[in-house]
Amino acid sequence: MSATPLVDAENVRSRVDAVLATHVEALRERLAGISPDAAPLGDAVEQMLSGGKRLRAAFCYWAWRAHGGEDGSPAAEMVVRVGAALELFQAAALFHDDVMDDSDTRRGLPAAHRVFAARHESEGWAGGARRFGDSAAILLGDLALVLSEEAFAAALAAEGPDLAARARAVFDVMRAEVTIGQYLDVLAQALPWGEDPAADEARAREVVRAKSARYSVEHPLALGATLAGAEPAEVAAVRAVGLPLGEAFQLRDDLLGVFGDPSATGKPAGDDLLEGKRTVLVARAVARARASGDDATAQLVLAQLGRRDLGLDAVRDLASAIDATGAPKDVEELISALSDQAFAGLDALAVTEQGREMLVALGHAAVDRRF
Repeated sequence: MSATPLVDAENVRSRVDAVLATHVEALRERLAGISPDAAPLGDAVEQMLSGGKRLRAAFCYWAWRAHGGEDGSPAAEMVVRVGAALELFQAAALFHDDVMDDSDTRRGLPAAHRVFAARHESEGWAGGARRFGDSAAILLGDLALVLSEEAFAAALAAEGPDLAARARAVFDVMRAEVTIGQYLDVLAQALPWGEDPAADEARAREVVRAKSARYSVEHPLALGATLAGAEPAEVAAVRAVGLPLGEAFQLRDDLLGVFGDPSATGKPAGDDLLEGKRTVLVARAVARARASGDDATAQLVLAQLGRRDLGLDAVRDLASAIDATGAPKDVEELISALSDQAFAGLDALAVTEQGREMLVALGHAAVDRRF
């Protein structure tokens, strides 16, 4: 089963999209009341929200259903609105991430900072076009954070103070961890790299867990269980499932960033290589090359990773060199081990069978990227 019908089950995606549309409309009204010059901000937020699979919202919703939440109840709409807040937070993270990674595209379209830089250049405005674009995208990320906070608070406004406080604690920890994870990612890109591949891999996995795994899967699951009134031990059990599943999800993303089909990923082939991402895949490739005495491949990876001037053929050659080390197979095995751990944990959860089946299916779709 593909992820598309999964996120459509019980109309989760359409309901989340409807809530997001109301937030975009309210934003446009707010912007119009401030200045007509601010209208492009609304366009950029709407474009960012128009993509995505709504997996985080779906994980939250089905964790809630698995722990006894009932579709059609007033609480169901509250959970959907919380899912919309998660999607707004995701938009904020992507606006910022694209600036930090200096990405050209997002989901097959020009990234926001590129769009605003291009407009600056075409209009012949004063100052640097790139700085303007980066500044606009940073502010867009901040704006999406504000919208996410507003959406989350509004979703829980009618709930009891105990439930609201417990959910707020999950949401706040998630946001803080992602921000810290982003810094750890920036730091990893700046630190000396390539002398100790084992240490490089350990740092890469630390970044994966802090920046992506927890907020992509673990926290949405924990939030859904919390909203259903789950006990702390039940939430902890869900977290124990979500972390390895989230890590497997991101490791799959790292493979796709080098070997993925651009029509499916929305990014050029080998984009992670051009951006110089120091992933588990690359660290393992260097380690394998050195272990086999293939210093030429190790030096090739270290020298060309992050070179923006590489042509398509050079990117393909670099990807082929990484593939030849056997590192992709290692990462696949790590994904399988993490997935097996997560699915074994899902089997052991004391949840409804429908909820378990949906969470298992969502987990497979996320890790296998069957979109």
